[in-house]
Amino acid sequence: MQLDSLLGTFKLDRSRNATIQVYERLRELIVSSVLEPGTILQRSQLVEYFTLSQTPIRDALTRLDDERLVEIFPQHQTRVRGIDLDSARQAHFARLSIELEIVHTLAAKPNKEMEKALLVFTGQQRVCLKAGDLEGFNAADQAFHKKMYAEAGVPDLWAAVRNLSGNLDRLRRLHLPLNNKANSILTQHNDIAKAIGAGDRAAAQDAVRAHLSGTLSQLELLRDKFPSYVQ
Repeated sequence: MQLDSLLGTFKLDRSRNATIQVYERLRELIVSSVLEPGTILQRSQLVEYFTLSQTPIRDALTRLDDERLVEIFPQHQTRVRGIDLDSARQAHFARLSIELEIVHTLAAKPNKEMEKALLVFTGQQRVCLKAGDLEGFNAADQAFHKKMYAEAGVPDLWAAVRNLSGNLDRLRRLHLPLNNKANSILTQHNDIAKAIGAGDRAAAQDAVRAHLSGTLSQLELLRDKFPSYVQ
């Protein structure tokens, strides 16, 4: 399949940094498994597709290489990597540590307004799941967590965690349609929101642990189902 058919429709926003837009587009396509492991990312094709010079393309690919999402062979080619499990484990450690502290902060006292705000996102996820829209489901999932970071007063940490989490997110996307994972996420999000609403720090932290531990505990299943992704 031609690379441009995989990349889909894209319109450059001239008011934003071009490198960031290329990076974000390619990263999302890798994380969502549209660009599979082994896919060759030819710079000449990317230059033509994004209608940009070599520089922003090169810089975007370098960022993806830093996140262990692609592998660059100098003067030769760039290709999408399989999932780097060390990267995924480190992202999980960082995210778990941060989010345990976040819910500890948010549940310092009963917070019904925050509970209500978080349950809006779980409602969106239910609608998306019923429609079979896993991309929409995932977007609402990310919005749920981003809201917690913002409410805890650490919105910049959300961006930092996202930059670490490419390989973990790839595992989660593969896991999402399996073993009733999506419904488990809804239950866990509901538990987190309710515990924050009740001001129950211990319950909130227990719910976060359950929520963030599921995918890495299923590596053998994911290896069997997706051997080209999980080595």
